[in-house]
Amino acid sequence: MAGSTALTLTRPPALAPLLARGALLSPLKRPGPDAEFPRTRLVLPDVRVDLARLAAYERVCGFPVGEDALPVTYPHVLGFPLAMRLMSGRDFPLPLLGLVHTSITVTRHERMPPGGRHELSVHVEGLAPHRRGTEATVVTEVRRGDAVVWESSSTYLARHRTHRLSAVPREPEARGPLPAVDEWRLAGDVGRRYGAASGDRNPIHLHPLTARLFGFPRAIAHGMWTVARCLAAQDVPHCCHVRAEFRAPVLLPGTVTYAARDGRFELRGPQDRVHVTGDVYAT
Repeated sequence: MAGSTALTLTRPPALAPLLARGALLSPLKRPGPDAEFPRTRLVLPDVRVDLARLAAYERVCGFPVGEDALPVTYPHVLGFPLAMRLMSGRDFPLPLLGLVHTSITVTRHERMPPGGRHELSVHVEGLAPHRRGTEATVVTEVRRGDAVVWESSSTYLARHRTHRLSAVPREPEARGPLPAVDEWRLAGDVGRRYGAASGDRNPIHLHPLTARLFGFPRAIAHGMWTVARCLAAQDVPHCCHVRAEFRAPVLLPGTVTYAARDGRFELRGPQDRVHVTGDVYAT
């Protein structure tokens, strides 16, 4: 990242204080695509996986427990506290409250054993106009030695008024629906179970009462849980590229249809409302 400064951490930040700080600072933020954003690259030089938390994550997402390689989505969990530290800071221009995870791309360059040691880094790559506001791109990289073995790019949207709609590219046309493969009945505690395994205890995912404070009729599933659950149902190559877009929240409890064909996947709700679309292929 050109022009950035590296800040090395000795341990992952605690998420609860970061959520609280981000909530308190949110009313002070003035989002916009031309705003300044933090140029710091946060680095954890010696990341080790907690095998008990990994097993809980595998169970709630549907991955086999005790495999000799990390699930393709798990490094996102390891990097999330660093991303939250950046996005909850005073110098991050988008309000944390109401920030929506809109997409993620992941490239896994090689198999990642759970017992290995890696260097993890996270930085904000930039801001961009969106037809509904401003999007920030957050990049996470995992290195073994000098080689990047896993990397992701996530976009987060802050909704606000914009007067430059003509300059913002339209969203691509949706492709045809995929054939249904399975129907999943999601329990009301999925958000709490995933929150315990991942550390992401955002109140919109935990309980109907706390979700209603943010305008949701019930708790909603974590977007990263929906992607992980879809990928757990597929044969994902060790070296692969994954892309997913979050279209609409999944209410808990609820029933969704998992559909897939030729590496593409989607999650649909009642009336065929599309919640998640994506694809995965070997690299």
